[in-house]
Amino acid sequence: MIVDQLAVEVFPDPIALGAAAAAAAADSLRRTIDERGAARLVLAAAPSQTQTLAALSVAEGIDWSKVQAFHMDEYVGLPVDAEQRFGLWLRRHFTTPAPLTVFDPEGGADPEAEAARYAGLVSAAPIDVVLAGIGVNGHLAFNDPPADFGTTDIVQVVALDETSRRQQVDEGLFARIDDVPTHAWTLTVPCLLSAREVFCMVSGVAKRDAVRRTLQGAVDPAVPASVLRTHSRARLFVDREAFGDE
Repeated sequence: MIVDQLAVEVFPDPIALGAAAAAAAADSLRRTIDERGAARLVLAAAPSQTQTLAALSVAEGIDWSKVQAFHMDEYVGLPVDAEQRFGLWLRRHFTTPAPLTVFDPEGGADPEAEAARYAGLVSAAPIDVVLAGIGVNGHLAFNDPPADFGTTDIVQVVALDETSRRQQVDEGLFARIDDVPTHAWTLTVPCLLSAREVFCMVSGVAKRDAVRRTLQGAVDPAVPASVLRTHSRARLFVDREAFGDE
């Protein structure tokens, strides 16, 4: 189905979803490398991405030495070796030899300076592919509602709302909400939408309301993921639990 410009594909389970999304992303990366000689990839780090990243990591025919990968958000203030750091999570689950550029956890001493440093790296050349998810509150990356659809920033330091922080506990990443950092770095919505192609993967019944609000009603900063409907080459891969019976 197509909602505005967003292609929506429904799969029976996360494994099938991940295989399909990885195949689409791999095809995009191969085409980009063939056409441009290199590709730039932005990755989400979340349990919803595990199946896709596992399948993409073993996809055939990709010269990973020609792929520069970035991650899209990171907590401010976690210790360098904290296992919840998204940069470390990606290194465990995205097991390719592609160079991976991550936020510097020691940048928490001056979050705005680290935001500027990372923005310079991300904006050095166009982004080709984004692999994203949707939060239970409809967030993209850590752009919580109401998201800033009009900013010219590439990276922002943001305060996390309670729903986003609670999601990290519910997904088993932190034991208590008091353990979840209150701030994060995030690529902005316009930065993510600047990519040539966006693939968004969502699974599980906990995301059903967010998916419904993403696809129904107006494109609205109160539902950040609804902005995907404005991108001419965005695809939403969703499992049956997240999509519901509609």
